Amino acid sequence: MIGAWSMVFNSMSSNSCRQATKRFFSTMPNPSQLVAVCQMTSTGDKEKNFQVVHDLVVEAKRKQACMAFLPECCDYVGENIKDTVTMSEPQSGSTIAKYKNLALENNIWLSFGGIHEKESNDAEKISNTHVLIDNQGVLVASYRKIHLFDMENKDTGVRLMESSYVNRGNKIIPPIVTPIGKLGLSICYDMRFPELSLTLRNNGAEILTFPSAFTYQTGASHWEILLRARAIETQCYVIAAAQTGVHNKKRTSWGHAMIVDPWGTIIAQCTDKIGVAIGEIDLELLNRIRKNMPCENHRRTDLYPSMNVLN
Repeated sequence: MIGAWSMVFNSMSSNSCRQATKRFFSTMPNPSQLVAVCQMTSTGDKEKNFQVVHDLVVEAKRKQACMAFLPECCDYVGENIKDTVTMSEPQSGSTIAKYKNLALENNIWLSFGGIHEKESNDAEKISNTHVLIDNQGVLVASYRKIHLFDMENKDTGVRLMESSYVNRGNKIIPPIVTPIGKLGLSICYDMRFPELSLTLRNNGAEILTFPSAFTYQTGASHWEILLRARAIETQCYVIAAAQTGVHNKKRTSWGHAMIVDPWGTIIAQCTDKIGVAIGEIDLELLNRIRKNMPCENHRRTDLYPSMNVLN
């Protein structure tokens, strides 16, 4: 059996592998939905950032996407912690209002993750929040990042402490029903914790999202590997919008926003430039992959605990 799979899939280009996946599991054409994964270089200028978001969404709609995904920090990247906190807004603020209008005007679902959310009971910290807005301009879900990126390397002198200005989220949001399927919300660093992805899958997720502002160094080594691993182990589509390039003198992001199918094949990808990549979400393909390799039936939950069922 292993040899047969190897003969089919080894030594193939990304495109030929994608086509082989469809041929292997499919005997007839499959219905699909187009989605857009977006890439940008946010700065401290919120108005310019919104104009980039606007242009990316318009381009996504022009390419017939029914849903577009924007990266972490799509609202702004602050020069320092003080500015980052000061510039934040509540969900009732002008930035979210403009995002809602953008969704309504273009008749498209939009994922923004994560924005800098000011919470009224805390003047010193904010939340890193993934918001989902439907094509009627209604905010249908909010997820606050539960895994915060804290790193202090005394050998290199690198210190990044997200927890110093961000409150840790305390709730996993059940998958949201959308036009492309059941969508699990997460943010960036969350991708390093497969328990979250498996919990979302166990609660019905068909697509996982990881909007990110991945650092250049870790992105070069881990970005693609982690995203493909999450797709393969959960048998879900993975959509990862990304920041790219130089934001300021202290911060550079890796880019390479991508969409990965449940077989682990990259079906759409940006380079290191600002732009949009379009991919198809085919739930019939997803269901065939899960049927032909029924990993969920083989979990030894008698030996290790199953992932939580969310309320």
